[in-house]
Amino acid sequence: MMVSDITNPFYGEIIKGAEEAARHAGYALLLSDTSETGQVERDIVDRTMDLVEGVVLGSSRMSDSAIRMIAKQKPLVLLNRQITETSCIVADNPRGVRRAVEHLATLGHTTITYVAGPAASWAEGMRWRALREAGHELELRIRRIDPKDDPTMLTGFDTARRILEEGATAVLAYNDALAIGIIKGLKKLDVHVPDDVSVVGFDNVLLTEVVDPALTTVMAPMRKAGAAGVGNVLALASGAQTSGETLVLPMTLVVRESTGPRRAARR
Repeated sequence: MMVSDITNPFYGEIIKGAEEAARHAGYALLLSDTSETGQVERDIVDRTMDLVEGVVLGSSRMSDSAIRMIAKQKPLVLLNRQITETSCIVADNPRGVRRAVEHLATLGHTTITYVAGPAASWAEGMRWRALREAGHELELRIRRIDPKDDPTMLTGFDTARRILEEGATAVLAYNDALAIGIIKGLKKLDVHVPDDVSVVGFDNVLLTEVVDPALTTVMAPMRKAGAAGVGNVLALASGAQTSGETLVLPMTLVVRESTGPRRAARR
């Protein structure tokens, strides 16, 4: 199993589900960190191909053609990304974004500032597209901040000043790590969440309930995704044929304390 950044809390539940499924089936899970780089992924595949029964790619940064080439050599399942002729498991990003946007609109926010994730991330593209579509349908103004860095808490912390300068009242972050960093950064600048700025994250990692205020976020059953990824790989290894259909997992909004009614933008 390969994940793009093992320090990202998002992958914790995925890895746990995958490890449990592999162990129950009598296998051991070999886990690799690819440092958000497609070339590192490719190098790891080349080095470990003879050691494994199959491959689960978590949020792969490789090209579609490179992934298809690996799938011809070993049973392969792709998580958090969708390409044709490959067994894929994804979260319903459009539905999740829509729920977050509707929640912020109900609170009176007319502009949403999106803090983007990695350009090579499939989920990033899906979330940005869904946000623009939801904004258009609900007649909201959509802004975008691209930190051009890894989607970590430190990146979110450093982005807080740009959010303040834009006079944002509502922020949707690519993931929870960015959102938590944003909350900490805004607090450092004496900006109160949610009184001055509402913040929404993605993934519902463990830290979302610990941060103050607790983070409103969009969640999907990622432990189930990890387990299903291993289950599908083992099925392919036993001779099953991929149907080509993508397994789409539901996303739901978890409302906590980081979102509140809009008030005039802070100068």
